[in-house]
Amino acid sequence: MSKCEQCIVRQFSSLKALNKEELLRMADCKTSYTIKKGEPIFEEGEVTNGIYCIKDGICKLSKLSDNGKDQIVKLVKPGELLGQRSMISDEPANLSAVALEDMEVCFIPRSEVMQFFNQNNQFSMNVMRTICDDLKGADDHMVNMAQKTVRQRLGETLIYLEETFGKNEDGSLHIQLSREELAGMIGTATESCIRLLSELNKSGYIELTGKKITLLDKNKLKRLT
Repeated sequence: MSKCEQCIVRQFSSLKALNKEELLRMADCKTSYTIKKGEPIFEEGEVTNGIYCIKDGICKLSKLSDNGKDQIVKLVKPGELLGQRSMISDEPANLSAVALEDMEVCFIPRSEVMQFFNQNNQFSMNVMRTICDDLKGADDHMVNMAQKTVRQRLGETLIYLEETFGKNEDGSLHIQLSREELAGMIGTATESCIRLLSELNKSGYIELTGKKITLLDKNKLKRLT
């Protein structure tokens, strides 16, 4: 079997629709990279010329606002693909992808992926479903930003981080975002995020230990106003 055929994480993405022959072709043309924490996979405005499959690690997708602040749009975990929308629309990347921890990624050239897209109906449908899911997520995020308070958004984000990326052995969130990154996720100033975290800590909803955050009462976090 090819390494792509053996790869477990492909089962969580559009690549699960590829047959054995297509997986062999992909294995021959893909390039594997190790991305260090803080390094970009690609940057906003860059022509990617293919897609990236996340084999290990977590990255953030973000957009730089007019005032120079980094707005985090999505966190991406192993098994997901990056660059599908840009590949289909033949446009430069609309977002930047930066590693939040050391990562292993595989790059698959656009020419090869487009052959799969044109020849494998199930693969092309999977890609379109993923893009539709991202659009739905963007709609929900926009409504949350407009209708929910910053406290509510912070509570929901902390729960999302625990339920999606898990906890360390000591119970703290596995994924450690800086206060600036967390503020970028909920759409507020870093100072406001720090103040709200302090308030939640004093109220017993969470526990702060240095950069670590432990959720103590998720039910109360869900009921924040």
